Amino acid sequence: MPEFSGPSLNRGERIALVHDWLTGMRGGERALEGLCQLYPDAELFTLLHHPGTVSPLLEKRQPNVSFVQQIPFSKRFYRHYLPIFPIAIEQFDFDQFDVIISTSHCVAKSIIKPGRARHLCYCFTPMRYAWDQFDVYFGVERIGPIANALARPVFRQLARWDASTASRVDRYIAISQHVAGRIERYYNRSAAVVYPPVDTNFFHPASTEPSPVALIVSALVPYKRIDLAIEACRLAKIPLHVVGVGPEMDRLRKLAGPEVRFFGSLNDEAVRQQYRQAEVFLLPGEEEFGIAPLEAQACGCPVIALNRGGAQETVVNEVTGVLVDESTPEAFASALRRVQISNFDKSTIRTHALRFSETHFLSNIRQSVSDMLASPGAKAQ
Repeated sequence: MPEFSGPSLNRGERIALVHDWLTGMRGGERALEGLCQLYPDAELFTLLHHPGTVSPLLEKRQPNVSFVQQIPFSKRFYRHYLPIFPIAIEQFDFDQFDVIISTSHCVAKSIIKPGRARHLCYCFTPMRYAWDQFDVYFGVERIGPIANALARPVFRQLARWDASTASRVDRYIAISQHVAGRIERYYNRSAAVVYPPVDTNFFHPASTEPSPVALIVSALVPYKRIDLAIEACRLAKIPLHVVGVGPEMDRLRKLAGPEVRFFGSLNDEAVRQQYRQAEVFLLPGEEEFGIAPLEAQACGCPVIALNRGGAQETVVNEVTGVLVDESTPEAFASALRRVQISNFDKSTIRTHALRFSETHFLSNIRQSVSDMLASPGAKAQ
């Protein structure tokens, strides 16, 4: 992370950072790292923290946690406690803080703040499972008809609560135009866009040529559609490497043949090596943004992505990769064959990724906070 000083806070404000949960290093946690650098004295709050699962910078913050941390088996099954997360996030006391910055894809944006405080939410997305992707997570084919029927009213209520607490935020910042549209649709609020940080200094090309292998670096959760990628690679007869962990691991292993290798969780150096060795990176699901595809592009690796969501902002069709219109294994297999006979230029791909550098992120976030503090009492409409 590059050196960067934070904004001048005229009144000596105390700052709190709020994150949904700290159980691993994904794109959201990389953004949180940037905020920790901008505000080295800020206090960190999160629903639960699994020690040893995040970067030393975040571990050093010794985050305040909620009662969810003490619930039996929360380390493994915390997602099952989602219905009580609204209660947990509202228990935090922010009376001593003047500025609150939440990084939210679930409930962090719904903290209760004192009247004098200002709250900026860096929104990864309105919670997808309570809104338009309930069936992806809790459809009948996934959890059965009885569990589906029980879950549906619970998540309808969660969506109502999510919408009703949207006004607790003074200013929204979205991670992409796609997410800004979701914020407007579900919260009836406008949001500026600040793209998340990509470590383009660390992720850079190697001089060696890639191998004929497709790569996925992702949390193994339903909406990522890793199953589609497995079938596409089978049809295209290209090996697939999968880096990441998650609740879908067992199901995906059963779907996969010998041409698919699961690497689990890897350190940054090993992930960078995977990007450099791969012929193509796959993004088969609809993403709000997608940092991993940009890390791959920073290493000169082209990306095949579904032509929806954040990929429309991060992948340049036929220049840094291929955008696929249909969410089918056949369409992705066709794109894989096209990439194999194309000649993508590494330097062009990397130049595009540099637009999403950490330096740009830090500068834009700093300006967003300063703008909010310069206009007290004015909410985004």
